[in-house]
Amino acid sequence: MVRWTLAALALFFVPLAIWWLSLKPSNDREWADEVSRTLRGSVRGSRVTLRDIRDFDWRSDTDYTARWHDGTYDLDELDSVDMALSYWMGPAIAHTLVSFGFTDGRHLVFSVEIRRERGEAFSSLGGFLKQFELAIVAAEERDILHVRAGPRGEQVFLYPVHMPPQARRALFLSYVERANRLADEPRFYHSVTANCTTLVYDMVRPLVPGLPLDVRLILSGYLPEYLYSHGGLDTSLPLDTLRARADITRRAAQAGSAEEFSRRIRTPEPVEGHAQPS
Repeated sequence: MVRWTLAALALFFVPLAIWWLSLKPSNDREWADEVSRTLRGSVRGSRVTLRDIRDFDWRSDTDYTARWHDGTYDLDELDSVDMALSYWMGPAIAHTLVSFGFTDGRHLVFSVEIRRERGEAFSSLGGFLKQFELAIVAAEERDILHVRAGPRGEQVFLYPVHMPPQARRALFLSYVERANRLADEPRFYHSVTANCTTLVYDMVRPLVPGLPLDVRLILSGYLPEYLYSHGGLDTSLPLDTLRARADITRRAAQAGSAEEFSRRIRTPEPVEGHAQPS
């Protein structure tokens, strides 16, 4: 009886294992427009040139003008790092984005995302089952923060992060290196080990020795608490005050694709209470 049971299990699991191992990531599929191009970068001294920066004009989540451009950034002028969190499924789950600010007023956002095929929708289960490839997108703030706060109706927070100049520079270059690697060697997204937060942690960890693993790296909606407890945010203010100031949802939704989008979302407005992700 035991032998027959083992044989039956083998007949089920062996083909399943063969199928699983046969799945290979690819950069050659019919991609959704917003992830249709692969980011690449080149570095010469302090200057980084990026190809295929996204700058869509979003009227709704399905109505948009697709725009892409190339850009050159001088890392000697890199002035700030902000963490954006976009809440789309309750207080525990948020998409993590990192925005780099330069002295000339430009801001560039890097986002680790699933690379959806046309007509495909995200699912947490699919993120465990090799359903999606991994993508690193570089985008203008007026594209990637507006579409989440406006057309997609997500709650978006923007937190200034304490990071020494050399660490900012190294993190920017790490995004570029990872993007180039993905362009050459595609990789599957994974809901736990290769997602929008854990990959950022992998890049930041060498820059901040002793930064611990924490469940909040998976439950990314609680990243502000994690960063606050490790000195990554302004600890001279209560976290609730920082959270209220960080809520840019209304400003990002109203600013649309305005040229001065980055200035508008950073212009404080009266705080009537403590914002909480919902």
